[in-house]
Amino acid sequence: MNSNVENLPPHVLRLVYKEVSALAADPPEGIKIYPSEEDITELHTAIEGPEGTPFAGGIFRMRLVLGKDFPAVPPKGYFLTKIFHPNVGHKGEICVNVLKRDWKAELGLRHILLTIKCLLIHPNPESALNEEAGRLLLENYTEYESRARLLTEIHAMGGSGGTSGAPQDPNDGPQPKKHAGDPTKRAGPSAAAVPAALGNGANGASTTISNSSSSTGNLAVKKKADKKRALRRL
Repeated sequence: MNSNVENLPPHVLRLVYKEVSALAADPPEGIKIYPSEEDITELHTAIEGPEGTPFAGGIFRMRLVLGKDFPAVPPKGYFLTKIFHPNVGHKGEICVNVLKRDWKAELGLRHILLTIKCLLIHPNPESALNEEAGRLLLENYTEYESRARLLTEIHAMGGSGGTSGAPQDPNDGPQPKKHAGDPTKRAGPSAAAVPAALGNGANGASTTISNSSSSTGNLAVKKKADKKRALRRL
Protein backbone atom coordinates (compact mmCIF):
# COMPACT_ATOMS: atom_id res chain seq x y z
CA MET A 1 0.00 0.00 0.00
CA ASN A 2 1.35 3.41 -0.99
CA SER A 3 2.26 6.01 1.60
CA ASN A 4 -0.05 8.98 2.10
CA VAL A 5 2.56 11.23 3.73
CA GLU A 6 2.68 13.51 0.69
CA ASN A 7 -1.12 13.69 0.51
CA LEU A 8 -1.73 14.86 4.09
CA PRO A 9 -1.49 18.56 5.05
CA PRO A 10 1.49 19.51 7.24
CA HIS A 11 -0.68 20.33 10.27
CA VAL A 12 -2.29 16.85 10.09
CA LEU A 13 1.12 15.19 9.85
CA ARG A 14 2.25 17.11 12.94
CA LEU A 15 -0.82 15.96 14.87
CA VAL A 16 -0.32 12.35 13.78
CA TYR A 17 3.36 12.43 14.69
CA LYS A 18 2.53 13.87 18.12
CA GLU A 19 -0.12 11.24 18.82
CA VAL A 20 2.00 8.32 17.59
CA SER A 21 4.92 9.50 19.73
CA ALA A 22 2.63 9.69 22.77
CA LEU A 23 1.31 6.19 22.07
CA ALA A 24 4.82 4.78 21.76
CA ALA A 25 5.85 6.42 25.04
CA ASP A 26 2.69 5.41 26.90
CA PRO A 27 0.85 2.63 25.04
CA PRO A 28 -2.50 1.24 26.19
CA GLU A 29 -2.26 -1.81 28.44
CA GLY A 30 -1.63 -4.99 26.45
CA ILE A 31 -0.76 -3.13 23.25
CA LYS A 32 2.68 -2.43 21.80
CA ILE A 33 3.28 0.30 19.24
CA TYR A 34 5.81 0.07 16.39
CA PRO A 35 5.86 3.43 14.61
CA SER A 36 7.57 3.65 11.25
CA GLU A 37 10.21 6.33 10.81
CA GLU A 38 9.70 6.24 7.04
CA ASP A 39 5.90 6.31 6.90
CA ILE A 40 3.95 7.90 9.76
CA THR A 41 0.66 7.08 8.00
CA GLU A 42 1.03 3.34 8.69
CA LEU A 43 1.07 2.25 12.32
CA HIS A 44 2.01 -1.31 13.28
CA THR A 45 0.90 -2.69 16.63
CA ALA A 46 0.81 -5.95 18.59
CA ILE A 47 -2.20 -6.75 20.76
CA GLU A 48 -2.11 -9.30 23.56
CA GLY A 49 -5.04 -11.70 23.52
CA PRO A 50 -7.27 -10.83 26.50
CA GLU A 51 -7.55 -13.33 29.34
CA GLY A 52 -10.78 -15.28 29.48
CA THR A 53 -11.07 -15.40 25.68
CA PRO A 54 -9.99 -17.99 23.09
CA PHE A 55 -7.25 -15.52 22.14
CA ALA A 56 -5.53 -15.49 25.55
CA GLY A 57 -1.77 -16.06 25.34
CA GLY A 58 -1.56 -14.96 21.73
CA ILE A 59 0.11 -11.90 20.25
CA PHE A 60 -1.84 -10.46 17.33
CA ARG A 61 -0.04 -8.15 14.93
CA MET A 62 -2.17 -5.43 13.39
CA ARG A 63 -1.75 -2.28 11.35
CA LEU A 64 -3.67 0.94 10.91
CA VAL A 65 -3.43 2.75 7.58
CA LEU A 66 -4.27 6.45 7.47
CA GLY A 67 -5.76 7.56 4.16
CA LYS A 68 -5.29 10.88 2.39
CA ASP A 69 -8.53 12.22 3.92
CA PHE A 70 -7.62 11.44 7.53
CA PRO A 71 -8.88 12.55 10.04
CA ALA A 72 -12.11 13.35 8.22
CA VAL A 73 -12.21 9.67 7.17
CA PRO A 74 -11.29 6.89 9.64
CA PRO A 75 -8.17 4.79 9.07
CA LYS A 76 -8.40 1.20 7.84
CA GLY A 77 -7.47 -1.60 10.21
CA TYR A 78 -6.00 -5.01 9.33
CA PHE A 79 -4.95 -8.00 11.40
CA LEU A 80 -1.66 -9.35 10.10
CA THR A 81 -1.87 -12.42 12.34
CA LYS A 82 -4.47 -14.92 11.23
CA ILE A 83 -7.43 -15.03 13.62
CA PHE A 84 -10.82 -16.78 13.75
CA HIS A 85 -13.14 -13.92 14.69
CA PRO A 86 -16.57 -12.83 13.38
CA ASN A 87 -15.45 -9.25 12.75
CA VAL A 88 -12.19 -10.04 10.96
CA GLY A 89 -12.29 -10.98 7.28
CA HIS A 90 -10.19 -13.60 5.55
CA LYS A 91 -7.73 -10.94 4.40
CA GLY A 92 -7.43 -9.47 7.89
CA GLU A 93 -9.77 -6.52 7.36
CA ILE A 94 -11.51 -5.37 10.55
CA CYS A 95 -15.18 -4.48 10.80
CA VAL A 96 -15.91 -2.26 13.81
CA ASN A 97 -18.23 0.73 14.08
CA VAL A 98 -15.49 3.12 15.20
CA LEU A 99 -13.82 2.59 11.83
CA LYS A 100 -17.09 3.29 10.04
CA ARG A 101 -20.21 5.20 10.98
CA ASP A 102 -19.19 5.95 14.59
CA TRP A 103 -15.92 7.62 13.63
CA LYS A 104 -15.20 11.16 14.77
CA ALA A 105 -11.98 13.02 14.07
CA GLU A 106 -11.47 13.84 17.74
CA LEU A 107 -11.52 10.18 18.82
CA GLY A 108 -7.89 9.56 17.90
CA LEU A 109 -5.74 6.47 17.37
CA ARG A 110 -5.67 5.41 21.03
CA HIS A 111 -9.44 5.04 21.05
CA ILE A 112 -9.30 2.90 17.91
CA LEU A 113 -6.73 0.52 19.42
CA LEU A 114 -8.71 0.12 22.65
CA THR A 115 -11.90 -0.54 20.69
CA ILE A 116 -10.22 -3.25 18.60
CA LYS A 117 -8.86 -4.91 21.73
CA CYS A 118 -12.36 -4.84 23.25
CA LEU A 119 -13.60 -6.48 20.05
CA LEU A 120 -11.55 -9.55 20.99
CA ILE A 121 -13.53 -9.73 24.25
CA HIS A 122 -16.95 -8.88 22.83
CA PRO A 123 -17.32 -9.95 19.19
CA ASN A 124 -20.29 -8.63 17.24
CA PRO A 125 -21.81 -11.44 15.15
CA GLU A 126 -24.42 -9.11 13.67
CA SER A 127 -21.80 -7.37 11.52
CA ALA A 128 -19.71 -10.42 10.75
CA LEU A 129 -17.13 -10.47 7.97
CA ASN A 130 -16.38 -14.11 8.79
CA GLU A 131 -19.86 -15.59 8.54
CA GLU A 132 -18.84 -19.02 9.78
CA ALA A 133 -17.31 -17.57 12.94
CA GLY A 134 -20.39 -15.42 13.48
CA ARG A 135 -22.74 -18.40 13.07
CA LEU A 136 -20.75 -20.60 15.44
CA LEU A 137 -20.61 -17.81 18.02
CA LEU A 138 -24.42 -17.68 18.06
CA GLU A 139 -25.24 -21.37 17.62
CA ASN A 140 -22.34 -23.38 19.06
CA TYR A 141 -20.01 -21.37 21.26
CA THR A 142 -18.01 -24.46 22.26
CA GLU A 143 -17.11 -25.10 18.61
CA TYR A 144 -16.40 -21.42 18.03
CA GLU A 145 -14.11 -21.29 21.05
CA SER A 146 -12.31 -24.44 19.95
CA ARG A 147 -11.69 -23.11 16.44
CA ALA A 148 -10.59 -19.70 17.68
CA ARG A 149 -8.26 -21.26 20.23
CA LEU A 150 -6.72 -23.58 17.66
CA LEU A 151 -5.84 -20.74 15.28
CA THR A 152 -4.49 -18.72 18.19
CA GLU A 153 -2.14 -21.56 19.15
CA ILE A 154 -1.03 -22.05 15.55
CA HIS A 155 -0.60 -18.46 14.41
CA ALA A 156 -0.33 -16.19 17.45
CA MET A 157 1.82 -18.05 19.94
CA GLY A 158 5.13 -18.24 18.06
CA GLY A 159 7.32 -21.33 18.38
CA SER A 160 7.56 -23.91 15.61
CA GLY A 161 4.78 -23.32 13.12
CA GLY A 162 3.66 -20.07 14.70
CA THR A 163 3.58 -16.79 12.78
CA SER A 164 3.36 -14.23 15.54
CA GLY A 165 6.70 -12.82 14.49
CA ALA A 166 8.85 -14.24 17.28
CA PRO A 167 12.18 -15.41 15.82
CA GLN A 168 12.84 -19.08 16.06
CA ASP A 169 15.98 -20.28 17.82
CA PRO A 170 18.23 -21.99 15.26
CA ASN A 171 19.05 -24.56 17.96
CA ASP A 172 15.39 -25.59 18.28
CA GLY A 173 14.39 -28.98 16.93
CA PRO A 174 16.47 -32.13 16.44
CA GLN A 175 20.14 -31.57 15.87
CA PRO A 176 22.36 -33.69 13.58
CA LYS A 177 24.79 -36.11 15.15
CA LYS A 178 28.19 -34.61 15.86
CA HIS A 179 30.02 -36.90 13.43
CA ALA A 180 27.49 -36.65 10.62
CA GLY A 181 28.82 -34.72 7.67
CA ASP A 182 32.16 -33.98 9.38
CA PRO A 183 35.05 -35.65 7.51
CA THR A 184 37.44 -34.99 10.41
CA LYS A 185 35.27 -37.16 12.72
CA ARG A 186 34.76 -40.11 10.40
CA ALA A 187 36.65 -43.38 10.75
CA GLY A 188 39.69 -43.81 8.52
CA PRO A 189 42.46 -41.44 7.52
CA SER A 190 41.88 -37.73 7.69
CA ALA A 191 41.88 -35.53 4.63
CA ALA A 192 45.36 -34.29 5.51
CA ALA A 193 46.68 -37.79 6.06
CA VAL A 194 45.68 -39.10 2.64
CA PRO A 195 48.09 -37.00 0.53
CA ALA A 196 50.88 -37.73 3.00
CA ALA A 197 50.25 -41.44 2.74
CA LEU A 198 50.24 -41.23 -1.02
CA GLY A 199 53.45 -39.23 -0.96
CA ASN A 200 55.21 -41.76 1.30
CA GLY A 201 54.09 -44.57 -0.97
CA ALA A 202 55.48 -42.81 -4.01
CA ASN A 203 58.82 -42.17 -2.30
CA GLY A 204 59.05 -45.82 -1.25
CA ALA A 205 58.36 -47.04 -4.77
CA SER A 206 60.98 -44.68 -6.18
CA THR A 207 63.58 -45.94 -3.70
CA THR A 208 62.82 -49.57 -4.59
CA ILE A 209 63.15 -48.89 -8.31
CA SER A 210 66.44 -47.04 -7.80
CA ASN A 211 67.91 -49.89 -5.74
CA SER A 212 66.76 -52.42 -8.34
CA SER A 213 68.42 -50.46 -11.18
CA SER A 214 71.67 -50.18 -9.24
CA SER A 215 71.77 -53.97 -8.61
CA THR A 216 71.16 -54.72 -12.29
CA GLY A 217 74.00 -52.42 -13.34
CA ASN A 218 76.47 -54.00 -10.91
CA LEU A 219 75.59 -57.48 -12.19
CA ALA A 220 76.29 -56.47 -15.81
CA VAL A 221 79.70 -55.03 -14.87
CA LYS A 222 80.60 -58.24 -13.02
CA LYS A 223 79.64 -60.38 -16.02
CA LYS A 224 81.87 -58.30 -18.32
CA ALA A 225 84.84 -58.65 -15.95
CA ASP A 226 84.37 -62.40 -15.70
CA LYS A 227 84.24 -62.63 -19.49
CA LYS A 228 87.52 -60.70 -19.86
CA ARG A 229 89.29 -62.97 -17.35
CA ALA A 230 88.09 -66.04 -19.23
CA LEU A 231 89.46 -64.69 -22.53
CA ARG A 232 92.87 -64.05 -20.98
CA ARG A 233 93.09 -67.63 -19.81
CA LEU A 234 92.65 -68.79 -23.42
